[in-house]
Amino acid sequence: MEKIYSRIQPETLLHIVYRLDEINGRTNISPDEEFLQLASLKMQEGQTFKAHKHIFLEKTTNIAQESWVVIKGSVKCIFYDLDDTIIAEPILLPGDCSMTFRGGHNYLILENDTIVYEYKTGPYLGQQLDKEFLNNK
Repeated sequence: MEKIYSRIQPETLLHIVYRLDEINGRTNISPDEEFLQLASLKMQEGQTFKAHKHIFLEKTTNIAQESWVVIKGSVKCIFYDLDDTIIAEPILLPGDCSMTFRGGHNYLILENDTIVYEYKTGPYLGQQLDKEFLNNK
């Protein structure tokens, strides 16, 4: 797991890149205090869990956080620091994922017919309340 911290505020986690070949058992990928939660699970035939449902809780999120999971193809991530400078440019392959908690991001699709799943914290209230475009990209 590659954790990318801010150069401006070194204690601030901005992005995570998690690779398919790192998946083993259960791993909580995102820190517990983040709004967007992600775990990887490598399971065996016949494995199960107790049936359950989740408790409705009023929660407030103060920032949209986003994750991409590459299903097919490849994607170059362009990750930005808090001051909008590029901090990392990893390439995601099938089964890899990225998470952005803070800072900016952009993606360059490297192959035709690339397929990704995008996950974001919600509810989605429209682009004007969701994002600010960076001047340099």
